Amino acid sequence: MPKVLHLTLYRRWFLEILKGTKTTEYREITPYWKKRLFDAEGKPVRYDEIFFRNGYAKDCPKMRVKFLGFSKEKGKYAIKLGKILETANVKGLAID
Repeated sequence: MPKVLHLTLYRRWFLEILKGTKTTEYREITPYWKKRLFDAEGKPVRYDEIFFRNGYAKDCPKMRVKFLGFSKEKGKYAIKLGKILETANVKGLAID
């Protein structure tokens, strides 16, 4: 079973990832994100993929994206995004 990082996004960022123009997702360096991105020994967690959702509704737009690792950039965690593996409920979204 793949190890999945779950993230919720605003529509703007969701669409940019869907279009392929956004290849890095940034998160603040906080204890919350440190706990999600590092294990108890301080080693980076190796996720297989990221599950993005735009909202919390049962039928909200969703996508699975390959996780390529993360680093610290510009004072934030920079999560590197790979290929889109699957989408759901994205038909009709304006992606142009």
